[in-house]
Amino acid sequence: MKIGISLAALLLGGSATLLGQMSAEAVPGGKGGSAGGEIGADVAVCNMPAISRWGTVGGVTAYSVGTTSVNLGDVNLEWYANSNRHPRMPMNMFRWADCRLEQIGYSWCKDGFCALQLNECGACQPAGGGCPQLLGPGCSDPYSSSLNGSQGGLAPRWQCDPSTGEFQYPPTGLPSAAPTVGRRIQVLQADLSPQQNPGAKYYVDSMYLHPQDYESNNQLNNSSYKRMVVGSLSGSGYSLTPTGSTFLGKPAIFAWEDNSDTVAIKAVDIPNDGRVFVASDVCDNGDGTYRYNYAVYNLTSKDAINGISIPLPAGVEITDAEFKFPAHHSGDPYSNDAWVISEDGGSLTFAGAEFSQNPDANAVRWAMMYNFSFTADAEPADGAVVLDRFESNSTIGASGLAVPGGPSNPYDLNGDGIVNGSDVGIFFTQWGAGCGSFADFNGDCIVNSADAGMMFAAWG
Repeated sequence: MKIGISLAALLLGGSATLLGQMSAEAVPGGKGGSAGGEIGADVAVCNMPAISRWGTVGGVTAYSVGTTSVNLGDVNLEWYANSNRHPRMPMNMFRWADCRLEQIGYSWCKDGFCALQLNECGACQPAGGGCPQLLGPGCSDPYSSSLNGSQGGLAPRWQCDPSTGEFQYPPTGLPSAAPTVGRRIQVLQADLSPQQNPGAKYYVDSMYLHPQDYESNNQLNNSSYKRMVVGSLSGSGYSLTPTGSTFLGKPAIFAWEDNSDTVAIKAVDIPNDGRVFVASDVCDNGDGTYRYNYAVYNLTSKDAINGISIPLPAGVEITDAEFKFPAHHSGDPYSNDAWVISEDGGSLTFAGAEFSQNPDANAVRWAMMYNFSFTADAEPADGAVVLDRFESNSTIGASGLAVPGGPSNPYDLNGDGIVNGSDVGIFFTQWGAGCGSFADFNGDCIVNSADAGMMFAAWG
């Protein structure tokens, strides 16, 4: 049992004071929520110009993404190679299809070692000549896709603290990298196949973790995303090419907005920890049912998320519940066990193992996104969900999301929320009517005493 707010308490009492909400249109930033230009150091990803393909093993293709950083702050950004006072950069891939955005791959992290002083993303005030171990204000520094895929330069996410920007350097106790695919972004060929994913769109994102950035309170704009195009298939896998603009300061969960006008994306700030995003969207199946899709993206939380509960009004029927996540690889210690899906106490819950049971249990950790979906026979309504916090064994709410509304009552003919004499009066105007009448409750093509019995059984 989590220590914190229950779903019932959230729905009854409201949760605005518990949340760090941010509109889906806003750019995650540092102080004041802006995209940059703050006092102190402020690193962000301003471009992802290329993708390297390394080969395919057992149906899994390895990739790495080139990243160009920019110092949006007004002081030199430290880039010292032999300590943790440099950035560490993870990379991810995502697919938009079937009314939802999913993460389909991730890599370990590239460790920075020196910074060129370029003008690619702003007016540069160089911190020195050549490639010094500082990045000047306004200056940009490119790391090629091949460099970011060099296995010997990749460090694990599990030795990073995304709530502070600190990380273990040099990394210790690492398993050997598997040939070709180890430590790089691993993506199933099937997830990129145009034949198996008609109409799909693909995205990459990356972020720069740096303790100096956190010390200036500018850590919320470190992640950016960009679309990519799937090309031809060869023995090395599908070719991928970045296209269009890089959306600076926005993690890839915001690519959902590029494909849907109905998605809601909310920021949830966990006290004394970090930020996660929660998204919801609903697609009408056209047969009286709706597909509900949710995602949780961990931007800077060490606590992590290991559960989500969605309210279910009485009478709502749920089918095809599904949980999806990018499988851990390359010796990451975390479990790949699926979360348990259950319906109880007026909610549908997706839950992983508790931290007390297994500190390495499957949870939504830093720079990862998990998906949750189901079909319901109820139209969407505005509501709230509850997230389970992993390490702290507590909960936090997220409001302003789509949840199943109460099922419509076919006997409430005037729509006033109760079946009473007014509805009976309307019912008897249809007495004897045939097929298609709204009062033919049992569908036998005549409004008669059988339908009247069903109406009176719903009285009140």
